[in-house]
Amino acid sequence: MYRLLGLLALLLAALPVAAQDKKEVDLALVLAIDISGSIDPDEARLQRQGYVEAFRDPVIVKAILGGNHGRIAVAYFEWSDAWVQKLLIDWTLLDSEAAIEAFARRLSDAPISIARRTSISGAIRYAVPMYGRLPYDPERKVLDISGDGSNNDGGLVTDLRHDALKERIVINGLPIMNGRPNPFGFPAEDDLDKYYLHCVTGGPRSFVEVARSFEDFPRAIRKKLLQEVADIGPLNDFDIGDLGIERHRVQLAQSSRRPPRNDEDYTRFVQPEYELGCDIGERRSRDFWQRRFGVTPD
Repeated sequence: MYRLLGLLALLLAALPVAAQDKKEVDLALVLAIDISGSIDPDEARLQRQGYVEAFRDPVIVKAILGGNHGRIAVAYFEWSDAWVQKLLIDWTLLDSEAAIEAFARRLSDAPISIARRTSISGAIRYAVPMYGRLPYDPERKVLDISGDGSNNDGGLVTDLRHDALKERIVINGLPIMNGRPNPFGFPAEDDLDKYYLHCVTGGPRSFVEVARSFEDFPRAIRKKLLQEVADIGPLNDFDIGDLGIERHRVQLAQSSRRPPRNDEDYTRFVQPEYELGCDIGERRSRDFWQRRFGVTPD
């Protein structure tokens, strides 16, 4: 018995210090926010403020601190073109009200920027390695993608989604359906919610939460963030106006959730193939530029 314990101690001593020191967290959450050219500075501020307000919501704070470990890890970056991603806040431990408020304040103080094209696939490609350098040990890994258009730059989004799911990263989506042409004249995408459902999201209990406008974004992100943090899955009948009375529901979900199995194949948890094809964004973009300018984008 003593020899066995001695051998175990030697094995632990041989582990890298980082592996021994990793704190367990309930969730490792990456927030990936669209800043492509279809979004103007005012809309970008609405998006940002929506996240700031969400992290200051008392019920979401309670959910963050109410899990098995009482803490989550969060990172926040903005994206546009295939190779344009801006990391605003790297992995940050949220384990107290003070830490959550500090995160919200850093987010509020970060400058607003706008870029050009829409590459959801580029955002996924950028996010996946972030989990590899995560300094914590998570029960769940979630990538939260919000945007107002389909993929039109970089690799095919379903290929990159598959790569993320192989790493057991759940992808949730928040499409912003504002019902207007973008500043370049590209028509509104009335099927963006279906595109996100079939082509972007995946993994156990993954879901899409729709924002019907940029003004609706704060409501949608609060609802979506609560579902992700508390791991209560999609709640189609959930009224965000009732956040204040959902405390018992959050605690119940936190205490009864099932941790993912180590052998679970996340690639099985995707919707059937999209009837319009998951390259619809690329095709629409090529057609638009060809009709309007006689050229196709690079």
